[in-house]
Amino acid sequence: MESNNNKIICVTGASGFIAAHAVKQLLEQGYKVRGTVRGGAEKYPYLTSLPGAEERLELVKADLLSNAAFDDVVEGCEYVLHTASPYIVDVKNPQRELVDPAVMGTTNVLGSCAKSTTVKRVVLTSSIAAITDEPNSNKVFTESDWNTKSSLKRNPYYYSKTQAEKAAWDFFGNKSYGFDLVVINPYMVIGPSLGPSLNTSNKIFRDVLSGKYPTIMNINWGFVDVRDVAKAHILAMETPNAEGRYLCSNEIMTMTEVIKFLKEAGYSNYPLPMVNLASHWGNKVMKVLSYTQPKGSGTYMRTHIGRTMRYDNSKIKRDLNLQFINAKESIKDAIEDMLKWKHIKARS
Repeated sequence: MESNNNKIICVTGASGFIAAHAVKQLLEQGYKVRGTVRGGAEKYPYLTSLPGAEERLELVKADLLSNAAFDDVVEGCEYVLHTASPYIVDVKNPQRELVDPAVMGTTNVLGSCAKSTTVKRVVLTSSIAAITDEPNSNKVFTESDWNTKSSLKRNPYYYSKTQAEKAAWDFFGNKSYGFDLVVINPYMVIGPSLGPSLNTSNKIFRDVLSGKYPTIMNINWGFVDVRDVAKAHILAMETPNAEGRYLCSNEIMTMTEVIKFLKEAGYSNYPLPMVNLASHWGNKVMKVLSYTQPKGSGTYMRTHIGRTMRYDNSKIKRDLNLQFINAKESIKDAIEDMLKWKHIKARS
């Protein structure tokens, strides 16, 4: 039986929130990792200092928007984890800043894999955003659902993720290549970061603890730990019968439940929201106030407030045998990590 240390795994956007954890877990399992980054290796000490990195981690520069840039990168790799994609809610030019990088990056990587003589499978990081851009209190979402409502004007980030995943599946069409595609669709990815940058989903807790939210809104989130998302990518890579899409999310928590937990967990000395507008009347007030927010944030509020998200995550549990970390543990780990990186000021 071939050992893992003879296998090279390519991870695109290796410095990212999810990707860095994938790199860490792959190294722990004995794999060789070839990660793509924007700058020189010296800019990513949190990757180069990982156990096993000196012997089995190679960081290379690659431009997602450059055609054929990944030809040499993926050659020799058995698996490619394509995680690189922008995550920005408020942008000035959604086509240029979100859709083009997401779609072109995905098709460029797949094009290089099609030329490769070694790649067996690509695992693509998509998102719940490609499944829906708004909760539906009367529906349970599954992998068979597609987001058909987003556009450049309505939730453009969601639109970019949908277009990128569709481009990936369309790439295959009726064609047959020497590799297949498996897609991971995470919800709100939270937890500790290996690098100093602040993950967009973790910003929710930073903003709540810094007093940015004066009110508790009638909104809910499906949380999944970043370490579980990284693990899901590796399991999807290693499991021969893995196929299609995998909705990757654990527990749903309302904002009311999150605030209650933060108080219980010892963060009541922070300026947590006091006014509770998680009601029918409050929904109307918040939707009016949403028009005072930046365009992306405002659209998000109007499509989420007052709606309950429901989804079925049984496929990923069944096919990949993924056991999720408790959401409250993930929240606490995320906050303690943000305190460490000084994204949140410590309060006595």
